Amino acid sequence: MKSTPQERPAAEAPSLQELRQRALAAASPKNFGEGAAIVCDRLVRIFSAEGVEVQALQGLELTIQQGDLVALVGASGSGKSTLLTILAGLDVPTAGTATVAGCDLLEMPAKERLRYRREVVGFIWQQTARNLLPFLTAAQNIALPMQLRGRRSGNGSKQQAARVAELMEALEIGDLAHRRPNELSGGQQQRVAIAVAMANNPPVLLADEPTGELDSETAGVIFESFRTVNRELGATVVIVTHDPMVAGEVRRTVAIRDGRTSSEVLRRTVTDEHGEESVNEREYVMLDRTGRVQLPVKFLEALGMEHRVAVDLAADHIEVRPDDLAGH
Repeated sequence: MKSTPQERPAAEAPSLQELRQRALAAASPKNFGEGAAIVCDRLVRIFSAEGVEVQALQGLELTIQQGDLVALVGASGSGKSTLLTILAGLDVPTAGTATVAGCDLLEMPAKERLRYRREVVGFIWQQTARNLLPFLTAAQNIALPMQLRGRRSGNGSKQQAARVAELMEALEIGDLAHRRPNELSGGQQQRVAIAVAMANNPPVLLADEPTGELDSETAGVIFESFRTVNRELGATVVIVTHDPMVAGEVRRTVAIRDGRTSSEVLRRTVTDEHGEESVNEREYVMLDRTGRVQLPVKFLEALGMEHRVAVDLAADHIEVRPDDLAGH
């Protein structure tokens, strides 16, 4: 009598058929990214200019859970900024799906897109001056998104003033309330910009190179503000950055290459036998739902891999090695 999977000894490896069934179940659209704050599924963005098409995103897949603090990194032209503008509602994908806090960014009409940018996501530009209106004080800049929303929601001025005070206290900028942007340093402007982005309490905060114009010390202060927003205000935070300090401080760093997620670095705090804490980090390559991976270039070069590789399935892992028939 043939044994069922339940009767198989625990040490016996699953069959190839079962492995395939598990892979198909994991790739089910119903399960992919279910409950996540941000879900991108086979996302494509094609730009056309003078008859030439450029694929900025080529079937990108990404999930970010609620409450995460994530950095997106990649070379210029990798697609990371294109992804961020799509998530911000500033651009529309060509194909695939992208949802943020349950909002479908591919099918969203123009009127709904405006509400989405006001209430669902906060966005911070790299250029510090671009985030603030120069003729308003810091407090007035923070209050403005609430005033624009209040015309529809009926939020009173007392509620708005209380929210301004709450944000300025959380971000330690209460003493800047009556200053205009030209009276603020670059770092102060970015902290005010974070408060502006969080004014309507959006569930997701996006930032494009927020420390790009700042020195390392000031960048550290700005990153601590993002930690505050993530930890105390409960926002899911996604930061596009070239800054290794910022990328190294988050629990999860996602690298984008050639329009797809290529690798991730996950970090966790571990405590040794003496009670001392240290950060343990490991890099993973990303496996998409069609089975594609982007192996690190340094690995391929070290083993001379190109064109094709040999792949074997072992009991608990997959072996990838140089083509053993090369030259035959």
